Amino acid sequence: MRPFEDSPISRDGKVLILAYDHGLEHGPVDFEAVPETMDPEVVWDVAAHDAVSGFAVQKGVAEAYYPSYEDDVNLLAKLNGTSNLWMGEPDSAVNWTVDYAAELGADAIGFTLYGGSNHEIEMAEEFRDAQEKAREHDLPVVMWSYPRGQGLKNDKDPQTIAYAARQALELGADVAKVKYPGSPEKMEFAVNAAGPTQVVMSGGSKTSDRDFLETVKGAIDAGAVGLAVGRNVWQRENPAEFLDALEAVIYEETSVEEALSRV
Repeated sequence: MRPFEDSPISRDGKVLILAYDHGLEHGPVDFEAVPETMDPEVVWDVAAHDAVSGFAVQKGVAEAYYPSYEDDVNLLAKLNGTSNLWMGEPDSAVNWTVDYAAELGADAIGFTLYGGSNHEIEMAEEFRDAQEKAREHDLPVVMWSYPRGQGLKNDKDPQTIAYAARQALELGADVAKVKYPGSPEKMEFAVNAAGPTQVVMSGGSKTSDRDFLETVKGAIDAGAVGLAVGRNVWQRENPAEFLDALEAVIYEETSVEEALSRV
């Protein structure tokens, strides 16, 4: 496993990944709350905030914008993704190679695995190829570990989320992005299941400032190293100020009240 301390997407051993792969995964609906975020350059500017340790985007957005931001943003190349138009069993197309991402200047790669899907075996084999190629380029690997499929009854069950974290370890991910299971105690269980693989909380749908910061605080207190977030930052009218608050909770480990004073 790649040492996390010297990871290019780590800041003082913590992580704040800003994700902007939603245009592919969810479609334009995710930009309706703040219409200007349909323009990728707006969110690239947000990603230049000091709190953001990595910016996760798909190939086309990286090709079009990263050359102008390479001095200000750490690029996390999200290798796979599928549109919300797809109605079949959960799967995710591999849209670019690790070699091409490295050539473009990526600092890390990201890969979604839907554990429990009928396509899990194929996706795990695709992850194997990406993970081993990433090792050749000395790039850290972040797994979006999302149990999902027709045989899965509850993807928010703490046992399921802990299994997702463990699956990331077993398959060789350096960082596992998992859903928050509802409490610090349950999150600690997932963190322990992941062993040396670092765990970050998935941001999910937008909630209030306080509710979201309290959830992030719970995850950090449970041993998570940070957060991978999209809508809960760039769907806000004040994304820079909210990143100030997240910076306080994640890197400084302040109270939620102190963090809210920065919004």
